[in-house]
Amino acid sequence: MHLGVAIFVTDRSIGPAELATAVEERGLDSLFVPEHTHMPTDHSPHPSGRPLPEPYERTLDPFVTLAAAAAVTDRIRLGTGICLVAQRDPIVTAKAVASLDALSNGRVVFGVGYGWNRPEVEAHGVAWAERRDVVRDRLQLMRTLWRDETAEVSTPTARLAPSRAWPKPVQRPHPPVLLGAALGPRTLTDLVSVGDGWMPQGLRATRDGLPRLLEAWQGAGRTGRPHVHVYGTRPDPDTLSRLAELGVDAVSLWLPSAGRDEVLPELDRVAALRDRLA
Repeated sequence: MHLGVAIFVTDRSIGPAELATAVEERGLDSLFVPEHTHMPTDHSPHPSGRPLPEPYERTLDPFVTLAAAAAVTDRIRLGTGICLVAQRDPIVTAKAVASLDALSNGRVVFGVGYGWNRPEVEAHGVAWAERRDVVRDRLQLMRTLWRDETAEVSTPTARLAPSRAWPKPVQRPHPPVLLGAALGPRTLTDLVSVGDGWMPQGLRATRDGLPRLLEAWQGAGRTGRPHVHVYGTRPDPDTLSRLAELGVDAVSLWLPSAGRDEVLPELDRVAALRDRLA
């Protein structure tokens, strides 16, 4: 099981180049970053029920951040956790993902989600009730652009006349698309139709959701096994061992959104956890 980290990289935190170098030097497997385009002052309640943490208002663009990380590393996987697809032009986003995959020599993991913050989504001209349809259709468009020499798409919310776009991703047919959301019926349908795997949070959600995911995967006629990347859990050996026993492919542990003096010791602790699991 691969072990990596996730962090809100902001204008006040450790920089992406120094961070990515430190992650790779410690033998960890991945670096993931979240996305918020902006934060309306009248935002939805944070999913945790607690006040909104300040880094949500200051996070850097994920693709700019990961490009800086790619430039100073050779091995670690570089992921979005999560990219808010309903808030992005799909043609531009497909280009960004493919370019990052090309520049990093095939190290991108494209974690995506529907979004929890209604005013943020609606500021991008997307109706809250339609955001799931928009995410599904935009992912279909992006996958087609990455895969086909001449792409053409017609869905209820995303259309593309016959078009060509390069670079194609190094990973063929494209980087893995992982859906980060609770596994309701609609999420399962979207995941098995336009996703390659799932990004649950924590041991309980993973344990409870995996049987339903595997059943839906097989029922949709998908071959192989969906990729499962747990995005945040308890940073202790017992939890990580239990996730490995479930067949989880990767785990990201959260780092504090802080300066190097706080982040680097936390990275050392994650590396020590990894060594205990080896």
